[in-house]
Amino acid sequence: MPKNRNTFSFLARWPRRAASRAVHVGWAWAQRAGAVTAEHPGRLRFGAIGAGTRLAFPQGTVFGEPWIELGAHCIIGEQVTLTAGMMPDLDLGTDPILTLGDGVVLGRGSHVIADTTVTIGSDTYCGPYVYITSTNHSYDDPHEPVGKQWPRMEPVAIGPGCWIGTGAVILPGARLGRNVVVAAGAVVRGEVPDHAVVAGAPARVVRSWDPEKGWQPPLRTPAPVPIPEGVTPEQLLALAELDEVRETP
Repeated sequence: MPKNRNTFSFLARWPRRAASRAVHVGWAWAQRAGAVTAEHPGRLRFGAIGAGTRLAFPQGTVFGEPWIELGAHCIIGEQVTLTAGMMPDLDLGTDPILTLGDGVVLGRGSHVIADTTVTIGSDTYCGPYVYITSTNHSYDDPHEPVGKQWPRMEPVAIGPGCWIGTGAVILPGARLGRNVVVAAGAVVRGEVPDHAVVAGAPARVVRSWDPEKGWQPPLRTPAPVPIPEGVTPEQLLALAELDEVRETP
């Protein structure tokens, strides 16, 4: 009797397992087929899209593509919004509005809203849900709903090599220098110098690089040791297992 119950239980579970597998296989196929690259742009016609750049599927809201230029080897995560102009089907002139340099990474769910010029320098990495905008609501008229008042627009420029943490907000007029670190959740406006760390809302400089003194205030942890060239994943795994053996009492 127990054997029969096991047989019936397996037969009852089999359709669900098959359906689950089919869903996962189908979704993996959709992710591959729906990704946007220079070779397979789908419906999107960017002003430029470099070799090796990939927009993961599903994409977020994308419009104004003729005025969006993406460099080479960029990684655009799922549900990332990229817009040029206040709404679709506008003529924005001859110059690009939104420009990403080579090797830019935009994490899942991020938004880049470029009603006027937004430039993100090469090798800048953004965590998930970063919001970068060149437009902000105005509230000059106390009698008019804020959403109906004409917004303010200022260009945004983010230098190369920056790291922008999860949930950070970059406001209109922000100008970030080279290799700037923006802490998670920070709200940035105004100018940030090269090699600075900013945090808070509104963001302020909490650490900066001095050519003579180094980082001020000093870093609390030593710099990580890079992996030597030529080391294989198998060798790294063997080292990790050796460390575990050494730590075992």
